[in-house]
Amino acid sequence: MRRAYHPQLPLTATNDHTRAAEMCAMSAALDANLVVLQRAKNDLLRVRKANAKQGREGMTAEQVVRSAVVKQMFSFSYDELAFHLSDSQVFRGFCRLHPGTTPPKKSTLQANIGAVRAETWEAINKAVISYARELKVEDGRWMRTDATVVASNIHHPLDSSLLCDGVRVLTRTLLRARETYGTTAVNHARRAKRRAIAILNAGRMTKRVPLYKDLLKITRKTVLAAEQALTELTRHRAIVYATKLAYFIELVKRVIDQTERRVLREESVPADEKIVSLFEPHTDIIVKDRRDTHYGHKVTLSTGRSGLVLDLVIEKGNPSDSTLVVRSAERHAALFGQAPERTAFDGAYASKANLEALKASGTREACFSKPAGLPLTDQTSTPRIRNMLKRFRAGIEATVSFLKRSFGLSRCTWKGLKHFRAYCWCSTVAHNLLTVARALLPKTQSG
Repeated sequence: MRRAYHPQLPLTATNDHTRAAEMCAMSAALDANLVVLQRAKNDLLRVRKANAKQGREGMTAEQVVRSAVVKQMFSFSYDELAFHLSDSQVFRGFCRLHPGTTPPKKSTLQANIGAVRAETWEAINKAVISYARELKVEDGRWMRTDATVVASNIHHPLDSSLLCDGVRVLTRTLLRARETYGTTAVNHARRAKRRAIAILNAGRMTKRVPLYKDLLKITRKTVLAAEQALTELTRHRAIVYATKLAYFIELVKRVIDQTERRVLREESVPADEKIVSLFEPHTDIIVKDRRDTHYGHKVTLSTGRSGLVLDLVIEKGNPSDSTLVVRSAERHAALFGQAPERTAFDGAYASKANLEALKASGTREACFSKPAGLPLTDQTSTPRIRNMLKRFRAGIEATVSFLKRSFGLSRCTWKGLKHFRAYCWCSTVAHNLLTVARALLPKTQSG
C-alpha cells in the first residue's frame, strides 16, 4: 500500500545496510584493543595541554581515533566529517558520540586528530593485526613487499614559482609585522608574480634568463628587508613573527642558490640538495623507472595473504629496493615472533645477498618476480610454488591501489613530516579495520 505521507514517524531507526554491518565489525575490533587508547590520550594531553581532571570535557581518545578512521575511510575533509558526524546515526554510533550532545566542529576535529602521533597509529595497527591473528584472519606465514610513492600536497615545483612563493610569504609576514610593530617592510609581490608568469610563458631559455635575473633581484631585496625586520622584531621580542621570518628566510635563500646554479650557471643540482616546496620542505624527489618524477615520499608496504598491511615504512630519500629486503623480513619477524615461511618480491629487490639472508633467517621459499641472475632452483623448491608466489606478489598491487583510491594514500593532505607519517599510518589502520571486518562478516553481508 502506498500513502501520500506518514502521520507519525518511528522514534527509532534501524539500519541493516552492508556498510553499517562493516562498521559494527570494525567497532568490535577497536573495542578489543582499548589499551592502545591510553597512548592516544597522552598525545592529546601533550599537544592540547589540557588538564585530565579539570576544565571542560573534550573529545575522548576513543572518539578522536574513531573519527580519524571515518575521515580516512571515506576521504572526507574536516568540514565534511563534521557534517556527517552531526547527520549520520551510523557515524555517530561508530564514533561513540551521544545522540543528545553537540557534534564536534571541524576545527575541533582537526586539532584533535592532528595531535595523534604516527607512533600511536602504528601501535593501533599492531593491535588490529594481533586481533586478526587471534581470529585466524592472518597468520603471518606469507609476506609480500612492494614500494609506492605518496605525494606531498604541493604544486608542481618550478624555480620561478618557488621564488614567487618566497616573495609572497615574506611580504605577507613583513606587512603584518609592520602593522603591529612598525618594522621594515617592502612589497614586490605583484612584480614577482608578473615575472613568474612571464617565465612560464617564455618559449625559449634565452628569453627566460633575463626574467629570472630580475626575479632573483626582487627576491634578494625581499630577503634583505626580511633580515632587517627580523633584527627589529627580535629587539621588540616579537617571537612569533621573528620565528616565522627566520624559518622562511633560510628556505628562500636555498631556493635562490639552487636557481642561480641551475639557470644562470647551468649546473646539475643533486636531488638531495634541492628544495621543491617552501611549505613542505621535507618532500623528496622520487624518480621512478627513469621516466616518472614524483614529489613526496617513498613508502614500503608489506602485506599477508589476508590483504592486511602488516608493515609500513616511510623512507628517507629514494633508497634502492634491493636494500629493503632484509629490513622488511626483520620487521615482519619482530611483529609475529618468527620469520615468514614464504616471501615474494618484485624483480627490483632481487640479489644473491638478499636471498641468502632470507634463507638464513628461516624463510623456506623466497621468490623474486625477475631472477636477476639468481638460479630459480635456489629460490623455490618447485616451479609450482614459484608460480604460486608470483601470483601472490601481484596481489599487493591491488592493495596499494585500494589504499590510494579509497583511503587517500595517493596524496597526503596533512602538513609537515610528522603529520605525513601519521596520515599514512591512519590510512593503513582504516584499511586494515575494513579488511578485518569484511573477512569476518558473512559473504552475503560483506559482498
